[in-house]
Amino acid sequence: MSFPALRFALALLTAGAGAPLLTAAAANSATATKEAPPKSWIDPDTGHRVIRITDEPGSASLYFNDNSCTPDGKQMVYTTGGGISVVDLATFKTRPLVPAPARVIVVGHKTPTVYYTKGGGAGAPSALYGTNIDTGETRKIADLPPRMSISAINADETLGAGTFNETDPSAAARPATPQAPMAVVSESEAANRGKVLGAAVDKVLMMDARLASRQPMTMFTLDFRTGKMTNIIEHSTDWLNHLQFSPTDPNLLMYCHEGTWWKVDRIWTIRADGTQNKLIHKRTMGLEAVGHEFWSRDGKTIWYEIRFPWGVDHFTGGYNVETGERYWYHVNINAWSIHYDQSPDHKLFCGDGGSDTVVEWASSENEWVYLFRPELLNDSGSLGDNLVRPGVFHPERLVSLHKNKYTLEPNAFFTPDQKHVIFRSNMFGPTYVFAVEVEKSKN
Repeated sequence: MSFPALRFALALLTAGAGAPLLTAAAANSATATKEAPPKSWIDPDTGHRVIRITDEPGSASLYFNDNSCTPDGKQMVYTTGGGISVVDLATFKTRPLVPAPARVIVVGHKTPTVYYTKGGGAGAPSALYGTNIDTGETRKIADLPPRMSISAINADETLGAGTFNETDPSAAARPATPQAPMAVVSESEAANRGKVLGAAVDKVLMMDARLASRQPMTMFTLDFRTGKMTNIIEHSTDWLNHLQFSPTDPNLLMYCHEGTWWKVDRIWTIRADGTQNKLIHKRTMGLEAVGHEFWSRDGKTIWYEIRFPWGVDHFTGGYNVETGERYWYHVNINAWSIHYDQSPDHKLFCGDGGSDTVVEWASSENEWVYLFRPELLNDSGSLGDNLVRPGVFHPERLVSLHKNKYTLEPNAFFTPDQKHVIFRSNMFGPTYVFAVEVEKSKN
């Protein structure tokens, strides 16, 4: 594989409101002098106000497709110091909730509950917990055997879903001979190019080896009411990962065949009883790649990135699980993002930009948090069988991320009232959580 291909693989796999207003110059000065970062400023290039939500260095918002907000839209959880904290989205006041160590999963769609596990390191047993974000009341839901993990909670919070490796977990660390025709470059070659970190190269090598090793896995559900575990996919030698329940249908689960994106048909859905296992996007071109999938808020559409093929053209694709309709929105190469999110009213999208330290087509042009206004090119009438409804994204820059090191992915997403886009950034050194206003500041 060429070095640009490796850089593409890295992109796929790595992947207070009342505070005084400061200028971008003051923000840059704080960075240079290692002072506490500013609480608020207006981006001089975009005119949008940016607010630093968290005060704890190393704090971070959740992965873009993991729900982090309470059902009433008033609070959001984030991680800090290995624990879980909460921010009030009206005042941006924060408070601790769950002490470390805790591995957060999601916030429930029905109740203000954050779900997380404790333990489980090095193949040890772990336990699943839920803590009420309003009251702090915590309950232990289940003990999980070694190598078993829960990574998704369904819409009515009665089921969890996860996977376990049926083999010795140390097998994941053993090298395997890749079965695909392309091989990743060596670490020394990547280092000579001077563009990526050794740890990132190691991750690509691990992902490729794990895909080729064909280790048997099982996907299961856990009933919170009875404690019953049910296997819904057994002995799969495809790598099963990235489980996401529909936010509205408690019995519909999305999951992925993991690996380097151009080597797998990635996105699938399955019913919670193990029936209707369905491929959502079938590749039709060599080096075609899809990923970074997420549900729309109403649970009707699965959205995901499309490389057609990788490094050449870029789309954000949608698949309506009720009608089977498909939408492809073209994304300008100079407004490409690693991750995307759709607003709760389904009228806007946002993205977290990219960097040439991650993929070869990204540049300083891409280092922004973006707002996208989607336009369908034929928004009425029916299409023939198997035709995709085309569209285009019209980008607007919200905040500069030129000082962000993209070894940290910002993972931008809308707040429930869609007045802000939340993102994490290391633009001041340590990682903090920020919010940028969707509307331009009048100041």
